[in-house]
Amino acid sequence: MITSLTTTDGHHNIVSGAGFETTPFGRKADEDIKKLRVLKELVAEKKMNEYDSGGRSGDKGPGAENDGNTAPLPEKVSVGGSPMYRIGKKLGKGGFGQVYVGRRIGATGPGALEVALKFEHRSSKGCNYGPPYEWQVYNALGGSHGVPRVHYKGRQGDYYVMVMDILGPSLWDVWNNNSHTMSIEMVACIAIEAISILEKMHSRGYVHGDVKPENFLLGLPGTPDEKKLFLVDLGLATKWRDSSSGQHVEYDQRPDVFRGTVRYASVHAHLGRTGSRRDDLESLAYTLIFLLRGRLPWQGYQGENKGFLVCKKKMATSPETLCCFCPAPFRQFVEYVVNLKFDEEPNYAKYISLFDGIVGPNPHIRPINTDGAQKLIYQVGQKRGRLTMEDEEDEQPKKKVRMGMPATQWISVYNARRPMKQRYHYNVADVRLAQHIEKGNEDGLFISSVASCSNLWALIMDAGTGFTAQVYELSPYFLHKVGCVLLIQRLVYCNSCYIYI
Repeated sequence: MITSLTTTDGHHNIVSGAGFETTPFGRKADEDIKKLRVLKELVAEKKMNEYDSGGRSGDKGPGAENDGNTAPLPEKVSVGGSPMYRIGKKLGKGGFGQVYVGRRIGATGPGALEVALKFEHRSSKGCNYGPPYEWQVYNALGGSHGVPRVHYKGRQGDYYVMVMDILGPSLWDVWNNNSHTMSIEMVACIAIEAISILEKMHSRGYVHGDVKPENFLLGLPGTPDEKKLFLVDLGLATKWRDSSSGQHVEYDQRPDVFRGTVRYASVHAHLGRTGSRRDDLESLAYTLIFLLRGRLPWQGYQGENKGFLVCKKKMATSPETLCCFCPAPFRQFVEYVVNLKFDEEPNYAKYISLFDGIVGPNPHIRPINTDGAQKLIYQVGQKRGRLTMEDEEDEQPKKKVRMGMPATQWISVYNARRPMKQRYHYNVADVRLAQHIEKGNEDGLFISSVASCSNLWALIMDAGTGFTAQVYELSPYFLHKVGCVLLIQRLVYCNSCYIYI
């Protein structure tokens, strides 16, 4: 539910009721599209379309790095005890740094001559506190299934350098060089292997955060790995699971924060929600449809509101429309992944089995090596490509209905004016409410919005209300809290601002 409130200074404030998660496709499209109003001003300010994706497919959000420095690259590189490499041709430019061919000096013969050298300038955003954050991710994931190995890393001059396995063309290159087409079998094989790569990455506690054709690379042509699939560019990877406790990270929503590439980002990423496993899979679904159809319905938007318009179109496009010219497994995959809950564990084996029936029966002649996915396929039945599920063999994904207690995902309230000093308090118990309010008042902050659920409170205080004083009362004899919130929203913008809680 969206409510527009007008303050005494004429500003409009947009209140987005998000006690339950937004399901991107075909569930409550009208309501979800209305919720997007909360993004419009913020997206315009962030100008997501100004961030380059590192390829030609779309725009990348904050965290993407342009070549803002003028420091020349060294002619030769040796870091972390590595051999000396001479820098060759440029292979590409990702969200974090540039990648070049490195040729080992003094080596002879056709083998082990070349590596990939990834450079990131010390003044780039990813290096504010030392070596790039991506190094930590490669320390945890490098060399695992579908992730290239890092052999050496270190700093030379103004650059941090990683020495990595050199790989072949990206899926974008393959698609672009093949007249913007890919066969159904090829895309199905990509789906099978990509799901298995994401499953392995997720099992290590990370989500990639920027799944797209440019970040899937094949092995070097002419080598045993030329049909293997690899996922690169881990600069936007985040943890979905706490390393110490093993618990899922907590849900949050900040529409002023966007990470990923606009064309392939999940709806949840557009809405500023904390990334989790479902987002990688939704981005993969868009990647597969793009490779198969050659275009996504939300391509072509321009201007400051590009991110807002793309998200709105994604919400309004049903799986049936998106996959209207695709085999049924693609539509089923989209329906499954866009209905995943924030902390729900994806059924990777089930997703793989959808596509396994499309590809040829002989794994050795498939256009993409799918060996890494075989163990997941075996989990769903002894016979290849068939689901052995109780009473669900031919059923379509069912609409998820939230039952019981409300979801612990607070309503989000953002002001459609320029950013100001704000403070957010979530899950505040009755007895702790007073100290938060008093501390905020001391710092010049006053309540601009409030919500409640199960004797807990969500409170937003900011310096842009125009208030000089506020009075609130906490009473156990007042209305039920649902009615209370509605009353508060009527009173909170009055000059006297009496808030009865």
